[in-house]
Amino acid sequence: MATETEVGELLHQRGWRTACTVTERVNAWAALVSVIERGYGDDIYEYTNDLYCRNWLHEAWLLLDEHIVQLWTPRIRALDDRYRAATVDDDGQALDQFHRLPGPDLWWWRRHPRILTGDLGRSLRSAGAIGTDPDAA
Repeated sequence: MATETEVGELLHQRGWRTACTVTERVNAWAALVSVIERGYGDDIYEYTNDLYCRNWLHEAWLLLDEHIVQLWTPRIRALDDRYRAATVDDDGQALDQFHRLPGPDLWWWRRHPRILTGDLGRSLRSAGAIGTDPDAA
């Protein structure tokens, strides 16, 4: 198993744009979850790009020292729970219209925001997503 720095470098060598740290990716996941809870208004392409922060964590977890995994897992689980509460499980049907879905173990790709607002909301609604629309009030 590897340290945070080693994992960041290894994942960078495997194709990730930069060598990230767990802290950076957890903070990115936390920021994305917070925005989704309020209503993600950017476009579908930014949204799918933003979801990759959770992919990075998934890949890193397979490589990291057990101590680091144990340290961060409660925070990530709490963020995952918030994400589940702020999203709707549609087995990826809406997102699949815009982005090829990764494997089934990456469950966050099979959900879409509950609050459908802005460009993302319009795109997902056009793909059959159902949610609340604060813009329609």
